[in-house]
Amino acid sequence: MSSRGHGRSRCNKIFVAGIGFFSLCFLMTSLGGQFSAKRPGDTPFTMRAEVLGGPESRGVLRKISDMLEVIMKRMDTLSKLGNTTTDSHRLDELSSALDRIQPIGLVERIQAIAQNMSDMAVKVEQILQRSLATNRVKDGATGQCEVPKDPHYPDCPSKVDWMRARWTSDPCYAFYGVDGSDCSFLIYLSEVEWFCPPLTWRNQTTTPTHKPFPKKQAAFRSDIGALLEQVGTGKESLSFMKRRMRRLAAQWASAARRLDDSLRSQWREQKRILVHVGFLTEESGDVFSPKVLKGGPLGEMVQWADILTALHILGHNLKISVSLKELQGFLGVPPGRGSCPLTGPLPFDLIYTDYHGLQQMRQHMGLSLRKYKCHIRVIDTFGTEPAYNHEDYATLHGYRTNWGYWNLNCRQYMTMFPHTPDNSFMGFVAEELNDTERLSIQRNKVDSMAVVYGKEASMWKLQGKERFLAILHRYMDIHGTVYYETQRPPEVPAFVKNHGLLPQQELQQLLRKAKLFIGFGFPYEGPAPLEAIANGCIFLQPMFKPSHSSLNHEFFKGKPTSRQVSSQHPYAEQYIGRPHVITVDFNNSQEFESAIRDIMRTKVEPYLPYEYTCEGMLERVHAYIQNQEFCAPEAPFPSANTSSSWPGSPPSPFVLLPNSSALAWASNISTPPSWPPLSALRLLASLEGQSCIDACQSAGLICEPAFYRFVNIKEAFSGLEVQCEGVEAELNHIFPAFSVESSECGLQKDPLLFSCAGANNKYHRLCPCRDYRKGQVALCRDCL
Repeated sequence: MSSRGHGRSRCNKIFVAGIGFFSLCFLMTSLGGQFSAKRPGDTPFTMRAEVLGGPESRGVLRKISDMLEVIMKRMDTLSKLGNTTTDSHRLDELSSALDRIQPIGLVERIQAIAQNMSDMAVKVEQILQRSLATNRVKDGATGQCEVPKDPHYPDCPSKVDWMRARWTSDPCYAFYGVDGSDCSFLIYLSEVEWFCPPLTWRNQTTTPTHKPFPKKQAAFRSDIGALLEQVGTGKESLSFMKRRMRRLAAQWASAARRLDDSLRSQWREQKRILVHVGFLTEESGDVFSPKVLKGGPLGEMVQWADILTALHILGHNLKISVSLKELQGFLGVPPGRGSCPLTGPLPFDLIYTDYHGLQQMRQHMGLSLRKYKCHIRVIDTFGTEPAYNHEDYATLHGYRTNWGYWNLNCRQYMTMFPHTPDNSFMGFVAEELNDTERLSIQRNKVDSMAVVYGKEASMWKLQGKERFLAILHRYMDIHGTVYYETQRPPEVPAFVKNHGLLPQQELQQLLRKAKLFIGFGFPYEGPAPLEAIANGCIFLQPMFKPSHSSLNHEFFKGKPTSRQVSSQHPYAEQYIGRPHVITVDFNNSQEFESAIRDIMRTKVEPYLPYEYTCEGMLERVHAYIQNQEFCAPEAPFPSANTSSSWPGSPPSPFVLLPNSSALAWASNISTPPSWPPLSALRLLASLEGQSCIDACQSAGLICEPAFYRFVNIKEAFSGLEVQCEGVEAELNHIFPAFSVESSECGLQKDPLLFSCAGANNKYHRLCPCRDYRKGQVALCRDCL
């Protein structure tokens, strides 16, 4: 090693020693020399953090002070030296002199002291704070800080006991001023949390009061430049979303102009909205980003890109988070481990997130999540039914899963397709064609060309696929878009022309030529079939016998729904249907071949349901934002004053519709505030063993859970001429319902369990249905 290397090494050694001693000196000075006396066997470097100050400890401090003085003089001299070869002998002399005054192992001991320094400081600080708190109590400034026994705050004593035992478990308590004294516990539990009554001796004017945010008008936007900047970079998933936003920007702008015209420029409140995409955070694993370029599932990213664009185009004030650090900063999470509430009121009117984000909020918002969860909207691909959402009910009745159990209003869950009316339907958009593009498709369609739905090689491993692919090959040329790496081509039949994973625009061109888009049964309910139908393809999909559900299929196990999935894409089957969608049993070769021959003869035009257009999605999101309110407590219905004024004998707010078995809300009765409006209500009874989803659908209507509170009354049974020996209220997601055989009638006890889903062979259910706008099942005719 060169002399320069020796000098640097010795200099580092001296620097470490000096810094260690300087830190120790600083600690002793700041604590005023309050260290313990030396115990037998202790060295000057094993001190206890007790508030003592005997003569022995003062002697030890004098010795250390003398040593520090020598060290600091040497350090001062050393700092004046240049790092040159000619000065290396002077460095050696200083290092040697320093070594002679250091006890053996001094550097190691200094390092040990440094490791324990933080703990010692915290302990001493706690002792001093306890002493200060005791003095405050004694001098009468804060009273005796006795734990109150107030019947309005029954949890206060137990919460104080918890704080006594656990207040050091999270640094956030100290952040809020908790110091280990009962006074600080009571201040925290009354002013930060809400378990104890306000303290009379506290100056309440010191408690910050937050003015409500001023309301602003939302204005439609046509430029997405600011949104693209907010989305950020660094992840392939974000790049995918931004490409999609750019590609559809003109369609969004055109849709905004049409919606603005239809709303006649009515005043709309601009909402402060946080969008936290939890599944893209590193903390949740971000499993999607690495798969974007390898044929992985993109449905969630398609939906999130469209949600962000819709909120931006509608003119709302957005903050976007794709990391835990961003989430904490936007919400105002106090430093610590997430046990404490936020540092201020929620700075957002709405929060859009997913199940991953909801879990992250629970870990970092403390009690604030309970307080503010009414502002949250959960983007939920497959849906969450009330029986799974109600935590206690789910646990007691076998509906508890890894998801669900959040005790939200189920309309706060927003789905990709209108699976169940218990949830709100958020959706996504597919590209719309102009007249020129539609004409080009009709000219260039190749009747003998089929494209397989499946970008991952694993989707081609379905058992039995060779049989129906062989039949299809007799009639059509089969094309695939399966991702593969050059050294490992995918295992697809030799007669399949595989194009590899295609960019969106090239995939569009392929779909515009093809006559058929065929699914293998997986993935379930993605956006691709709608995009194919919008480009003039017929979608052929397998029927499931029996239907797939969480009870019999691995994919759905753990998902918070009992929904019976009858085909690969139930929305396409039920809401679009023939001639654009054909659903057959792929295990029946004769039925499958007959379907292929029908497809060859059938001519179809491109078709896109209105609810999957940009205008349809903007219309729906606007209606939800302006009308859905889950934070204001709903008054019990009916009130005594209301029911006593109802006409008829017995009195009832319902009237029988002409030529129908359904009831409507009487027009001469004043209607309580409601969205959808009560004028859309149609009340009917289901068949035994039938869900309200199916009962309303069979009448050409949609089940509306917002109406349950108005039909969960005994007058609903008499209006439907149901004979009840008695009417009881209980927790049961089938109720309100009745049994003809036993003349039992039951009302729902907990509004969180109002459910359109669910059926029981013993009961007829009371079903609140409504009409809907053409091509927009989420909204009634008068909902805008």
